[in-house]
Amino acid sequence: MQHEAHSTHAHHQMHHEGHEGHEGHHGHGHHHAPAGASWAMAAQATLHCLTGCAIGEVLGMVIGTWLGWGNVPTMVLAIALAFFFGYSLTLRGVLKAGVGFKAAVRVALAADTLSIAVMELIDNGVIALWPDAMDAHLDDVLFWGALAISLVLAFLVTTPVNKWMIGRGKGHAVVHQYHH
Repeated sequence: MQHEAHSTHAHHQMHHEGHEGHEGHHGHGHHHAPAGASWAMAAQATLHCLTGCAIGEVLGMVIGTWLGWGNVPTMVLAIALAFFFGYSLTLRGVLKAGVGFKAAVRVALAADTLSIAVMELIDNGVIALWPDAMDAHLDDVLFWGALAISLVLAFLVTTPVNKWMIGRGKGHAVVHQYHH
């Protein structure tokens, strides 16, 4: 069923990035395995994910902090909005390609769930473990500094996850066919 997507994905990758895509073939006996994902492709997918996550995180933290909510409800709102905006960005592109809403939702869920979950785990883990970051206010340098560093670390940890997923025809490899 996804063989065409894998073939198109591998061909497109090799067309744009030369013949470096052979790292996905390590003798695992999968003759239909995708050619593997480049680091640039993985970084681009992660940056796409980071954009939605960052919008949701910042908006959730700003709303929760502004409303005087405690740390837990603010973090729950930020995570929910990160997933919402992360999925929305993918959904927008897939719908634009003419895919029906129900199918587009399935594509977005398949493409982004693991990426967003890893990103949110790292991002919120850093914030939770950073001394005093959970109690920082919007006008504190600590609030914005810890948030920026947590998002950078989330990007660095999530990029190899996306590289692994794309190299197996999953994650953003599923969306790739709708971007052209």
